[in-house]
Amino acid sequence: MATAVPAAPSERQVSPEMIAVENPATGEIIGHVPDMDAAQVADLAQRARAAQPGWEALGYDGRARVLRRMQRWLMDNADRVITTISSETGKAYEDAQIAELAYGAQAFGFWAKNARKYLADEKIRSSSVFVKGKRLILRYRPIGLVGVIGPWNYPLTNSFGDCIPALAAGNSVILKPSEYTPLTSMLMAEGLAECGLPDGVFAVATGRGPTGAAVLDEVDMVMFTGSTATGRKVGVRAAERLIPASLELGGKDPMIVLADADLERAANHAVYYSMFNAGQTCISIERCYVEAPVYDDFLARVTAKTRAIRQGVPNGPGSVDVGSLTFPPQVDTVERHVADARNRGARVLTGGHRGRDHGHWFEPTILVDVDHDMACMREETFGPTLPIMKVADAEEAIALANDSEYGLCASVFTRNISRGEALARRITAGAVTVNDALVNYTALELPMGGGKPGSGVGYRHGAGGIRKYCRQQSLLISRFHPHRDMHMHPYNARRTRLFTRALALLNRGLPNK
Repeated sequence: MATAVPAAPSERQVSPEMIAVENPATGEIIGHVPDMDAAQVADLAQRARAAQPGWEALGYDGRARVLRRMQRWLMDNADRVITTISSETGKAYEDAQIAELAYGAQAFGFWAKNARKYLADEKIRSSSVFVKGKRLILRYRPIGLVGVIGPWNYPLTNSFGDCIPALAAGNSVILKPSEYTPLTSMLMAEGLAECGLPDGVFAVATGRGPTGAAVLDEVDMVMFTGSTATGRKVGVRAAERLIPASLELGGKDPMIVLADADLERAANHAVYYSMFNAGQTCISIERCYVEAPVYDDFLARVTAKTRAIRQGVPNGPGSVDVGSLTFPPQVDTVERHVADARNRGARVLTGGHRGRDHGHWFEPTILVDVDHDMACMREETFGPTLPIMKVADAEEAIALANDSEYGLCASVFTRNISRGEALARRITAGAVTVNDALVNYTALELPMGGGKPGSGVGYRHGAGGIRKYCRQQSLLISRFHPHRDMHMHPYNARRTRLFTRALALLNRGLPNK
């Protein structure tokens, strides 16, 4: 298992076998991790396969004990976990607390409690005459070795978090975190070992792209979170290997504000959930459509709230509201989207520039006079920007919200709850909230996944969020039976005619009208 090597802040040159981990808010090097090759990944896989049967044999109660101990471990080490996340992502202390620590602790308890329920044997009833009197059972078996390839924006929630249900189902797991944010995953591995997880059941494969490819070539199923472009490549390779793949990909999540909305609530949500984690959230508010009668009022509120955001280097609780971006090329993407919008006639009401000499920064930015010819309204920005567009009515807003290759999440704000729900049902997205945003992700009972191919295939959370890590096995148990069934050889005309009549009776269907 990979271990972090502390580094002096000034150290930047490392051997090709090691990766320097940077604090993106300051540019400091905070550690080094191995860049594992295919042979090292194969060794992890061999150990994981050897350990998996024993982990499965512990049963739901035995595995739940380890998960619950890890739930307590997270809370006992809360500040250490949050600080590690903040230092390698640049996000605010509270962003790491709310969206990572809280989620991880909840997830350990949730899957410890619900794995048995979601994976319990199911009794099946059948209309087939051939199985009358027989017992039919559907059961779920762990798939074996699961590979999780995680993103850099949420190293606990969206990277390690996918390992929790996979482990609860009885699988071994190899986690390949982003090379930009591997330290959180390694800290979680340390915690699991302290909490009694058997050796080999969970491993962290640190490295760059080739390491992820090696993991994909060793596992029985892959869970990938990342860009749509990379997700397509993962899906193709999984298909070539004939292994299942669950892919959570891009989002360009729309927010619709109707004229009767609570504008103060809507403005607070628009600013908070577009700028949370510096906008680096797959289900963040990425574009906003506001009905004309309240557009100016809404814009004034949003602009004032955005200007009041404190952006800076995180330094513990309450120090900043928004930190830096995590992934260096993402700053270029944000800058390109803002420049494209300006060149096409958009106005920047606040922000709009890179910030600071060290680290990876972009100012919280509000864009207006935007349209769907602009990259900021069509491509995933994944940064602290909010383009706001005036619309004539709800119909125009729905049409624009659906005018995207993505369909991950969306939100509608209105005081008319029934109308809001009706509009939500017309948006092509895997999840839609009414008078809220993003908090649906904290409801682990509620499935979360893409509603369009650009946002991926498969689901997190709910029954499907753990069943995807299993193979289905059908059992048929014959309890009462003759030595030879009636339909068996030798055939004879009389029995065939009787069987034909029986089929006619069973399959006559409803009468014609």
